[in-house]
Amino acid sequence: MFISGVCVCVCVCVCVCVCAAGAFGGFGSTTSAGAGTNFNFSTPSNAGGLFNQQASQSSQLFNTASALSAPSVLNDERDSILARWNQLQAFWGVGKGYYSSSTPPVEFSQENPFCRFKAVGYSCVSDVKDEDGLVALALNKKEADVRSQQQQLVESMHKVLGGNPTLSVNVEGVRALPDDQTEMIIYLVERSPNGTSKRVPASTLYSYMEQLNVKSALQQLGVIMAVSRTALTPAQLKQLLQNPPAGVDPIIWEQAKVDNPDPEKLIPVPMVGFRELLRRLKIQDQMTKQHQTRVDIISNDISELQRNQATTAAKITQYKRKLMDLSHRVLQVLIKQEVQRKSGYAIQLDEEHLRVQLETIQSELNAPTQFKGRLNELMSQIRMQNHFGAVRSEERYRVDADLLREIKQHLKHQQQGLSHLISVIKDDLDDIKMIEDGLHDSVHGRSSKLS
Repeated sequence: MFISGVCVCVCVCVCVCVCAAGAFGGFGSTTSAGAGTNFNFSTPSNAGGLFNQQASQSSQLFNTASALSAPSVLNDERDSILARWNQLQAFWGVGKGYYSSSTPPVEFSQENPFCRFKAVGYSCVSDVKDEDGLVALALNKKEADVRSQQQQLVESMHKVLGGNPTLSVNVEGVRALPDDQTEMIIYLVERSPNGTSKRVPASTLYSYMEQLNVKSALQQLGVIMAVSRTALTPAQLKQLLQNPPAGVDPIIWEQAKVDNPDPEKLIPVPMVGFRELLRRLKIQDQMTKQHQTRVDIISNDISELQRNQATTAAKITQYKRKLMDLSHRVLQVLIKQEVQRKSGYAIQLDEEHLRVQLETIQSELNAPTQFKGRLNELMSQIRMQNHFGAVRSEERYRVDADLLREIKQHLKHQQQGLSHLISVIKDDLDDIKMIEDGLHDSVHGRSSKLS
């Protein structure tokens, strides 16, 4: 949609009021089985009114054309200047057009067919059914005030709607509107004596709210407008698209239907004047803020989930280490228990085979070209990493905990082996010293005898 070179895209919900005709019981009266709902509205015959309205519109259009093309107020060349002045007022959509000295002037509004400040936008097609019973109320209050006074508003509306104990007012949703206004969507539930319940149709509820006494009572509660949230029927949608709105060029209307980005969900709607454009822009800005608020909430939820995930992963790693430690402790306990159980028994054949296998594995581990060489290489790499870490403090290296524990265990075994070897050597040295002392005593005794 373009207005004076400015591209505007506005999308709001379209709410259409459909008033149903029929014979129902009075609002607040008792009902009998099969009598329907507790509302009564009749559709008056308005054929004559429609004829008079069409005749008035034709006369208004003729007077407007006379004021723009051939006014006869002064009956001289000044009438042409007056015609141009009337054209300017009609294009602007404000003012009065004088066309005759004997008749009152034509009131120019932005709805007149010659107003230039018009454009076509698109609105969402509502998919709410009349049976859902949703009616939107625009309240001249802030959202925070409406939410804090929601229960009191519901009770007051119930009293305004008759106070019938079989009826209950329910709130479908509350959202903020521009200019510190709030939209509250309500529906009415009617409970029958047999225990069943159903919603009052939206058209019926809206028609009751439009009664003068009910409307004035709602205005005292802060309700400035009520709109029935019902979807367009296929026939209504077809009629809306086929007939351009008053004052809209049929060519522009047809082009708007061709340019509809999503005919299944959007319908073209006229926008007359800058005030309507400003209203739609405010609504769009309000919806953008609400969407941004929702996005922020979702972003915070995602961040919280990520933190919980990181915490859970850390706990899982901690529990894995604890499980490994407990497994080693259990294994040590089982070893000690098995040693005590086998104490005093001769070595069995399968145990001898197991000892041989363990000795084979131990010899392979201690072989210089096998794992021991790799372990020495790994230790050299660790020393190099420590050296480079001292030179370049910004670099950090990490050794796996399991590998480090295996290295410590292997070094411990090597230390125990060296300690055992040292103790054996000490014992051998002591034995050799005893032998030497014995030999020395023996030689000394023989020398004494010979002397």
